[in-house]
Amino acid sequence: MTTPPATASRIPEEVHRRRWAILGVLMLSLLIVVLDNSILNVAIKTISTPAPVGLGATQSELEWAINAYTLVFAGLLFTAGLIGDRVGRKKVLLGGLVVFGVGSALAAESGSPTQLIAYRALMALGAAFVMPATLAVLMNVFEREEQPKAIGMWAGGVGLAIAIGPITGGLLLDHFWWGSVFLVNVPIVILALVLMVWLVPDSRDPRPGRLDPVGVVLSVIGLVLLVYGIIKGGELADFTDAKVLATIVAGLVVLAAFVVYEKRSDHPSLDVTYFKNKVFSAAMAAIALVFFALMGVTFFSVFYMQSVRGYSPLQTGALMLPLAAAQLIFAPRARLLVDRFGNKVTTGGGLLLLAAMLAAFAGFEKDTPIWLLEIIFFLMGTGMAHVMTPTSVVIMQALPREKAGSASALSNTFRQVGGALGIAILGSVLSTAYRSGIEDKLGLLPAGLRDTAGESIEATLGVAAKLGPRGNGLITPADDAFLHAMHVTALCGTGVALIGALVVFLFLPGKPAAPQKGEEKQELVAAAD
Repeated sequence: MTTPPATASRIPEEVHRRRWAILGVLMLSLLIVVLDNSILNVAIKTISTPAPVGLGATQSELEWAINAYTLVFAGLLFTAGLIGDRVGRKKVLLGGLVVFGVGSALAAESGSPTQLIAYRALMALGAAFVMPATLAVLMNVFEREEQPKAIGMWAGGVGLAIAIGPITGGLLLDHFWWGSVFLVNVPIVILALVLMVWLVPDSRDPRPGRLDPVGVVLSVIGLVLLVYGIIKGGELADFTDAKVLATIVAGLVVLAAFVVYEKRSDHPSLDVTYFKNKVFSAAMAAIALVFFALMGVTFFSVFYMQSVRGYSPLQTGALMLPLAAAQLIFAPRARLLVDRFGNKVTTGGGLLLLAAMLAAFAGFEKDTPIWLLEIIFFLMGTGMAHVMTPTSVVIMQALPREKAGSASALSNTFRQVGGALGIAILGSVLSTAYRSGIEDKLGLLPAGLRDTAGESIEATLGVAAKLGPRGNGLITPADDAFLHAMHVTALCGTGVALIGALVVFLFLPGKPAAPQKGEEKQELVAAAD
């Protein structure tokens, strides 16, 4: 494991004095990137409404409006981190924010679903350069002893964005047109740009060496193929489809070629020998698995609250506040538990708590008290906070400070790929289980309508609404089939969280041994001499 040398360059005094203000600007930049991931979910039904209210987007077009962002974002994160290390993190941050702001303004004025998909991809291009640079700058303006606290606050900012995204979207849709959920990004981007030019220092790798275009191209192609295959498999609810399998396998083959090439290169973009360190690799695996489980449960819980329980998008956003509030409260304080119990117990305990809360979803019914859901969301957020902060610290401190952009990009790439896998795979489990539960209740419908009604609970309820009073008999079976599917999916997510806990308990370090009293006295005597 490579660590920053003791003689690492000191942070300039003027930068050190304003480090907390710099952290605030970085969190503002991070806020809009994460906010956009959550705010679109609230607007989906409105965007699917025919013009002039919405765009009349089909189910497939809505999925790609979401997935285009994930695909570009995850595919470019690693490369963006490398570019930031070479040309300067501040420059990359400013450029990424400008692209993100322009994409947001264009998305707000989209005239068709195709335009919205394209502009969402442009927003993701900017976001991919913003997110890794925020953490890289953080590592360069804080001394090593303050980095865990700063990373904890940075992680808390993610929780804040998750909390205010759905609520902000609901409020905007109550008063403005659907495009307002994108246009709201523009003034925040302008404010962040002004503050960043004023406060944030630039930094880069002082010895970047030669560029590695072959490695960069291989990493981008491999990640894009892998994430595209995952998304397509989730969209089709069929990972055995020949095109899906071929794309995923091709992505894995290209990534394997990237690893082989980097190992043999004398100027690699990524020193893959870092992954020989079990602690570093375990932290990466833990962060991917926790986002796999979290994104999957967020996906089905939104349908549970809106389609089964009948809550509005704004009410749903409010009900998810405890999940974000717990992250805000505990992410900055997780380091205190690490100091007392070590990374292994803190992170492993967080994953076990998350697994227990996922398992609790398997007992939820239509009339389960809503306060119980609120408690579970709060405990889930608590578990997440005690995974995100310790693993982020382990990952960032495993690499030299000048490689902070690469470390941040790696961490965020694993999060995004883990989240995409969670939505795609657990979404596929949910869809398959739902179809098997509702199919025998659709026998009286025409064949074409029967296939449409079996796609999801929203599709079944849509068909029921078109049938009028004759469709009322489909509502209860649809609720029952979804609840069964949710139970199955929740148990799958529980298994993933338990695997993450096992990895952590096997490979992350425990609490460092405290020095013996005799040893401490000898050190004091030696210092006195």
